[in-house]
Amino acid sequence: MASAARGPRGLVPLCALLALLGPARGTHIKKAEAAEPGEALRYLHAAELGEALRELAASAPPGLARLFSIGESVEGRPLWVLRLTAGLEASRAGEEPGGPPIPGRPQVKLVGNMHGDEPLARPLLLRLARELVRGWAGGDARIGRLLNTTDLYLLPSLNPDGFEHAQEGDCGGGGAGGRENSRGRDLNRSFPDQFEASEPDLGPVPEVRALIAWMRRNKFLLSGNLHGGSVVASYPYDDSPTHKPTGVYSKSADDEVFKYLAKAYASHHPIMRTGKPNCPGEEGETFPEGITNGAQWYDVEGGMQDYNYVWADCFEITLELSCCKYPMTSELQQEWENNRESLLSFIEKVHIGVKGFVRDAVTKAGLENATIVVAGIAHNITAGRYGDFHRLLVPGTYNVTAVVMGYTPLTRENIEVKEGDATEVDFFLQPTAMAPNLTQLTATPAPASTIASTVVQAEAPSPTSLHQPIQPVDFRHHHFSDMEIFLRRYANEFPNITRLYSAGKSVELRELYVMEISDNPGVHEAGEPEFKYIGNMHGNEVVGRELLLNLIEYLCKNFGTDPEVTDLVRSTRIHIMPSMNPDGYEKSQEGDRGGTVGRNNSNNYDLNRNFPDQFFQVADPPQPETLAVMSWLKTYPFVLSANLHGGSLVVNYPYDDDEQGMAIYSKSPDDAVFQQLALSYSKENKKMYQGSPCKDMYPNEYFPHGITNGAQWYNVPGGMQDWNYLNTNCFEVTIELGCVKYPNAEELPRYWEQNRRSLLQFMKQVHRGVWGFVLDATDGRGILNATISVAEINHPVTTYNDGDYWRLLVQGTYKITASARGYNPVTKMVTVDSEDAVQVNFTLKRTDAKVEEGKVPVLNIPDTSDPNEKEFETLIKDLSAENGVEHLLLSSSGKVSPYRYRPYKDLSEFLRGLYLNYPHITNLSSLGQSVEFRQIWSLEISNKPNQSEPEEPKIRFVAGIHGNAPVGTELLLTLAEFLCMNYKKNAAVTKLIDRTRIVIVPSLNPDGREIAQERGCTSKIGQTNAHGKDLDTDFTGNYSRYSGTQEPETKAIENLILKQDFSLSVALDGGSLLVTYPYDKPVQTVENKETLKHLASVYANNHPSMHLGQPGCPNKSDENVPGGVIRGSEWHSHLGSMKDFSVTFGHCPEITVYTSCCYFPSAGQLPGLWAEHSRSLLSMLVEVHKGVHGFVQDKSGKAISKAVIVLNESLRVCTKEGGYFHVLLAPGLHNINAIADGYQQKHMQVLVRHDAPSSVFIVFDMENKIFGLPRELVVTVAGASMSALILTACIIWCVCSIKSNRHKDGFHRLRQHHDDYEDEIRMMSTGSKKSLLSHEFQDETDTEEETLYSSKH
Repeated sequence: MASAARGPRGLVPLCALLALLGPARGTHIKKAEAAEPGEALRYLHAAELGEALRELAASAPPGLARLFSIGESVEGRPLWVLRLTAGLEASRAGEEPGGPPIPGRPQVKLVGNMHGDEPLARPLLLRLARELVRGWAGGDARIGRLLNTTDLYLLPSLNPDGFEHAQEGDCGGGGAGGRENSRGRDLNRSFPDQFEASEPDLGPVPEVRALIAWMRRNKFLLSGNLHGGSVVASYPYDDSPTHKPTGVYSKSADDEVFKYLAKAYASHHPIMRTGKPNCPGEEGETFPEGITNGAQWYDVEGGMQDYNYVWADCFEITLELSCCKYPMTSELQQEWENNRESLLSFIEKVHIGVKGFVRDAVTKAGLENATIVVAGIAHNITAGRYGDFHRLLVPGTYNVTAVVMGYTPLTRENIEVKEGDATEVDFFLQPTAMAPNLTQLTATPAPASTIASTVVQAEAPSPTSLHQPIQPVDFRHHHFSDMEIFLRRYANEFPNITRLYSAGKSVELRELYVMEISDNPGVHEAGEPEFKYIGNMHGNEVVGRELLLNLIEYLCKNFGTDPEVTDLVRSTRIHIMPSMNPDGYEKSQEGDRGGTVGRNNSNNYDLNRNFPDQFFQVADPPQPETLAVMSWLKTYPFVLSANLHGGSLVVNYPYDDDEQGMAIYSKSPDDAVFQQLALSYSKENKKMYQGSPCKDMYPNEYFPHGITNGAQWYNVPGGMQDWNYLNTNCFEVTIELGCVKYPNAEELPRYWEQNRRSLLQFMKQVHRGVWGFVLDATDGRGILNATISVAEINHPVTTYNDGDYWRLLVQGTYKITASARGYNPVTKMVTVDSEDAVQVNFTLKRTDAKVEEGKVPVLNIPDTSDPNEKEFETLIKDLSAENGVEHLLLSSSGKVSPYRYRPYKDLSEFLRGLYLNYPHITNLSSLGQSVEFRQIWSLEISNKPNQSEPEEPKIRFVAGIHGNAPVGTELLLTLAEFLCMNYKKNAAVTKLIDRTRIVIVPSLNPDGREIAQERGCTSKIGQTNAHGKDLDTDFTGNYSRYSGTQEPETKAIENLILKQDFSLSVALDGGSLLVTYPYDKPVQTVENKETLKHLASVYANNHPSMHLGQPGCPNKSDENVPGGVIRGSEWHSHLGSMKDFSVTFGHCPEITVYTSCCYFPSAGQLPGLWAEHSRSLLSMLVEVHKGVHGFVQDKSGKAISKAVIVLNESLRVCTKEGGYFHVLLAPGLHNINAIADGYQQKHMQVLVRHDAPSSVFIVFDMENKIFGLPRELVVTVAGASMSALILTACIIWCVCSIKSNRHKDGFHRLRQHHDDYEDEIRMMSTGSKKSLLSHEFQDETDTEEETLYSSKH
């Protein structure tokens, strides 16, 4: 980056105006140049420069040039300015330096050498002045017109002192100095700044003071600030409120104008226009189209270009002219040739936009300082001392208002600005005393013929009726860039009712723009239907494209004043895609009646034969445009749609084909509805309704009432309208708008007049039939994906997120049923009239609403008794809503964005910095070391870091398993900083951190990362660890057997995984743009597949392009991944992956995110990658709170840990300390079996929602079986056995006693004769009896008693 070189960068250059000038005019300049071969370009010191300027001014034709100084530098050198314009009067005593401005002639200035060591502008501006003087004198037409209409000021050196200290050949600014002025002040950091409250000290910078004073005396319109150190045109703003060093696009109100101006310069510069300056040390730095927003490049506080725009109404851009700051003299001629045409083209851009005079309607005197307001652009300008104004604008249609204190404001509507010279509009304002009866003064819309004239007079028009709709006036064919500007302008001008977004990209990477029009843009309002129009599916059928642009203009301009439009916009969410095939359009030709050039997309496929078909297999590969539209249709709950075509005049409705492929009537279940929809359009188009549209082309073609069944007309397999009907809730028809496919532009107003009522009436049909909500009887919440069925019409529709549904029907009485899995269906009889739709709500009871014996309970019992729980549940629901996470990002404080890659040392310091700055919510630890002894860091973010909180879900983010793919590392570091910065600043982030344990492992392979190379998009250097092992193949399937041979990095992360306390893991890798879910190894079946796929889809759907399923990687341009999600083994199958290990041994679902096609993209792409992935990453923090949360205890209230929870007969989790468990599951109904030793098994069902956690509370009963037998039977048998054993023991004892008495005498004699022996026998006999009794009875009985006792507990 040329940050050290860059000074204030200025206004945005725009597209060149050369078309008006002709190629021959440049040759005159070359001839003039050749006439003075001795004038070699060279650097002139201050005295020489002053003398050269004086000589030039003196030798110029009379009245063409004037030289003056606006002040002096610190060291007293004059700040010379050469003014060039025709008709200058002689100097008069006492007049301002340079003379007064010329009324109506726009002032342009070029300022050079602001940084003294960047002097290229000095010789270039001097050469430019000489060429202009010579060209004028020599009769060059282009230069003559330029100086006759433009007041040009050239200031070759704003910092002459710095130049004197600089050294020729110093390309990087590290030589003798000279950048700052003589007091060491950077002039381009010394101006007042709009984002700083304090005023700068201008004492040390007399050069800045002089320039500001000069600007205040004049009304400059356009300016260029010429610098060196790179090759790019930079435009405002130059800094942002956060002053982040780089990566923040700081957008001005006139962003489109600035970009237009920047492109005007860059597009004519042979190096700049490539966007690749290839400056030494910055070879990888790129600037698309050769331009950049200043703050996005790097932040410049106190810059000159922002001061020009904010304080002086002057549009200035900064022009970096060469990589070398102070090029050698030998290079100056080449630099002149590089910049000559750019300089001329840029100066000529001062004439674009709107210009004129603001005058008193009575006296006709000019009104100085009148304010000129352009609707939709939050930047006003003021008129000059003669009432003259000039407002730079890009081509388009504008509403402009002139306001002066003491006068009635006057608005001119629909002013068309074209490429080239400005449209002239004069305002004659009535003094307020002259028009007491005018309570409202607005402009009457001018007819198209008036707009086309050169000058538009606006005098006190009569008030317009509030109920008179404003008709469009922008009737022309819009090529892509023109259409893009049109759409952006209306989105900018009407932000309260519009949102411009893209549904995807074409083959040639043009955006498939969609304009949303709604009273709450960006939000699906529960109960409000969504409607869409699609145009230009066939590129050469262009009428639909233009009509939809007219419709956008009509809806925007009439909202709030016209009742019909206002009601439609307030009650409907409208989506308009003007062009589905922008590539084909660019190949088409105006005047094409029935041809095919441009019909297909850039891959030469017919998009209306490219959708999956119900009757035939579509052989053509799915196209990017098709996939984008299919994904778009799955994203929004569209109810009604029309696809606008050309080549006939008829509305055709499904089906478009049939099983035989013949041209016969192919009736859909909703044939009556489709006929009514088609008629609603054709009835409002008189010619269409007559049914014989193209007699000269198709004399025998007749469509009764202007409608037809698609297949009956002709067979279209793979059509879009049938796919809408069969795969979504959307009813679509195809409308042929005219016999000529690409009519001439002058015919377009007629097409609008014929179709405008039809377009509006068709949109209103979205409010016919029935609509309502399907609600849960338990908690009153809407049920997602409930089914609405109409008896005898075999086409059900489903509910959206809030349980809302819409079902189009014709007038009649219907039997309608609402059903949902896990609920009892409800049926109602409904009468539909011919007017607005009737609301019918359904409240469904769960199948276990009354838990009867033998039935399985369905549980979904969120704990809402605690207000904090209820509040958090509401937060999760809000964040799960459409754009919920987006709103979180927009409301966050302290914007963060990655702007460079951090090697290991910087990464370690960054993590330590987070830990030291946010010690209350972070804990930094090492999981282990790499082969080369680098730490593998783990950062925990939680409100109680390093403490066990089993009731909270725990999520793991891991990046850098492949060292050559470090994007994930930077994204996780940025995520960590974002979370820390917003804790206690943003309520949503604070609650998420308080309720979640977040563990971030940013770099698993730090050794590989150290040797990886930036911009190595396909390089494998650094992919493996220092032993050459791909770590994602090192997670063995048998942990205990092979762990001794594993890599140290693998062991480190495995120890974390084997804690088995994570609910979700997200791994970030590179090399594509998609998400994979387990398994990576080939398997026949995947347990819990729906949940794993759902988690992957949540990430992909929150990414702006991943869900489109077209990674578009250069080496795999035809790769197709539906929804951006695929099982790992179906993409790149391999053994030993981390995600497989996580699922199998860690009992934690893991997805792998491939962040970009390039493994190691340039650092300049990091801000964009963060913008793309931030929403997805945060959505994972939301998703981890969903699924099923549970708590297990026994009847006494004792928590049961290590109980086994079996879900859907396959997935197993164990309860944690305290009896908690949490498992993520896809939305829907799931079976739960809870098992614990000594307790009766529990079986139930749980309903998992898409936007809220589901809670279950399991209480175990005492186990009622022992050894598989009923407890009562076992106890009875055990008791009987005990009694029998005791009785038997007693009998044996009695028998033994009798025998002992019978031999009493014998024993006695024996004892007498053998005393010692008798004692021994007695001891043995007694011991044997005791031992036998004890072993056979007593011990066994005790054991049984203990078993029974333990069973009771």
